[in-house]
Amino acid sequence: MTQITPAVVAEHGFSPEEYERVLHALGREPNLTELGIFSVMWSEHCSYKSSRIHLKKLPTTGPQVICGPGENAGVVDIGDGQAAIFKMESHNHPSYIEPYQGAATGVGGILRDVFTMGARPIANMNALRFGRPDHPKMRHLIAGVVHGIGGYGNCVGVPTVGGEVNFHKAYDGNILVNAMTVGVAETNKIFYSAASGTGNSIVYVGSKTGRDGIHGATMASADFSEDSEEKRPTVQVGDPFTEKLLIEACLELMSSDAIVAIQDMGAAGLTSSSVEMASKGGVGIELDMNAVPCRETGMTPYEMMLSESQERMLMVLKPGREAEAEAIFRKWELDFAVIGVVTDTGRMVLRFNGEVVCDIPLGPLADDAPSYDRPWVPTPARGPLGDIPAKGSIGDNLLALMASPDLASRRWIWEQYDHMVGADTVQRPGGDAAVVRIHGSKKGLAISTDCTPRYVFADPVQGGRQAIAECWRNITAVGATPLATTDCMNFGNPQRPEIMGQFVGAIEGMAEACRALDFPIVSGNVSLYNETKNEDGSGSAILPTPAIGGIGLIADIDTMATIAFKAEGEAILIIGDSLGHLGQSLWLRYIADREDGPPPPVDLAAERRNGDFVREQILSGSLTAVHDVSDGGMLVAVAEMALAGNIGADIGKPSHMAAFGEDQARYVVTAPNPDAVLAAALLAGVQAARFGTTGGSTVAGIDLAALRAAHEGFFPALMD
Repeated sequence: MTQITPAVVAEHGFSPEEYERVLHALGREPNLTELGIFSVMWSEHCSYKSSRIHLKKLPTTGPQVICGPGENAGVVDIGDGQAAIFKMESHNHPSYIEPYQGAATGVGGILRDVFTMGARPIANMNALRFGRPDHPKMRHLIAGVVHGIGGYGNCVGVPTVGGEVNFHKAYDGNILVNAMTVGVAETNKIFYSAASGTGNSIVYVGSKTGRDGIHGATMASADFSEDSEEKRPTVQVGDPFTEKLLIEACLELMSSDAIVAIQDMGAAGLTSSSVEMASKGGVGIELDMNAVPCRETGMTPYEMMLSESQERMLMVLKPGREAEAEAIFRKWELDFAVIGVVTDTGRMVLRFNGEVVCDIPLGPLADDAPSYDRPWVPTPARGPLGDIPAKGSIGDNLLALMASPDLASRRWIWEQYDHMVGADTVQRPGGDAAVVRIHGSKKGLAISTDCTPRYVFADPVQGGRQAIAECWRNITAVGATPLATTDCMNFGNPQRPEIMGQFVGAIEGMAEACRALDFPIVSGNVSLYNETKNEDGSGSAILPTPAIGGIGLIADIDTMATIAFKAEGEAILIIGDSLGHLGQSLWLRYIADREDGPPPPVDLAAERRNGDFVREQILSGSLTAVHDVSDGGMLVAVAEMALAGNIGADIGKPSHMAAFGEDQARYVVTAPNPDAVLAAALLAGVQAARFGTTGGSTVAGIDLAALRAAHEGFFPALMD
């Protein structure tokens, strides 16, 4: 038996104060299995101990919300007795250590979060952040992550319909891989995780348990040091073909009324799933560890409880339904085992070889886990940018920006994803938001992921507002009504007050924007300690990255807008106020070689007013193309629309500030009858102006062929 020494306690991630809390909760010293269970349940990854008090500030309710945070995924009503179920999660640390499996199992895990609630997954998205393209590891990391996402999603048969990619040196030592899944369920067939019914069977289904992923949650709750390669065994291994079988088996059983509760085995595996089911139901749980299906010999209860082997689920069944459930899972060639019962003790009891090897009160494991109000300092305000001399012509600047890592075409990435499987993808990657048809109907779900980390780094409050607002804009720009969001809060070490200040500020800005735009956050994930220790012990943190994934509803997909210019001779309009804000812009970074100044301010009233106007104009048929203005500013938006439609644009000679300023709450639109649109804007109190006409084969004096070659060339050249 392993002796519980201070060194063993420290290896499990406990502070001395936290270990004292364990002793108090148990009234004795834990054994190794109990220590491991406390370790993963109290890890940052599972308990949110540094973020819980701040996450409570986020708006999570609304008339469309069926289920907010606290379950496997968020649920919103989309009418006709249907619900959209969605969530985004991080798999950052594993993807840096082992990019293919890290990214692949991130996709697998988020799929399980969605179908465990009764939804058939209909779309995957992702939000990726990489370091400098010329960093020695980056090509390996990019190739592995993209291959892993495609390899899992393509095989499981769920389309990957879009996402976002940023590059910055702050991600050299910690890339970010955030995966999102959206599914659709009947509102009267939504499944939850709270266990109930003393004596009901607890059933394990899916794949066998192995030794992969042990301490994955603990590893994800610490920063990196030189030994990151030694953590490779903490990365899980995925099997998308088994996941596909698991989806079908679960949905088949869900068509009956046999399930009381269901939970996927994600971070912390069998531990978190069983603890969460029991604690949410206010019951106890007793497991027979000898009954757990294992694929390796000699596995201990410690290993079984902490393994993060993939493609596994835990269920509570109604009495007498075990044989019916087993027949379904055996038919799909999956493991099925009754491994325990629900009790009324409020405790987790584990038995192995006839002995009790764990006896823990559930309260301290879940609801009473540590919660910290960590010290934080606000991010200092950035001074004004000052005068910036123009560098080169507008056309040359546009060409350079369109070829830059942050704006170059992502075709090399999304062509590796099957974005058409299921035949319901009606807006493919490359637009403002993906649109997926609700099968068998005219309805569509618009889906987008957004965040501008450089804004958040410069001003967390404004950056938090902008992340929500841009997601809302992208969904609006295709003609959808935004419904709700999920978030993935990627930050550095919360024990550093300046990092905690970034988190607090971002939450404040996000909450303001959610309220102003009626865009609540119904699910999410927090990923902290995304930084690498330097030789002197200091930390190099990522840019604060509160990634936002949003969904919206289109009642009739025939009204959907796209970014492509449709015809020559149409007016190009800008909706929204253009002040030419260059602080923290991509023009400033790539052309002026600076990263300073404040980010563009976010006027939430203007966001709401302008977005509602644009959506009304889309639905009325007044607009032929719509694109929100974000990275790179107005001229980049025009160039993307021109390339999508293979039609040029005459826009006169704007200044550098007008061309590349990243002012918010703006859209570029085309209209055959611009006077009617401008008159409607005036009535609505919306700033709008005509600034060009579609036609020809150039934008800002640059031929479309040259623009396309620059835009499409970055990734093939990097990855060749």
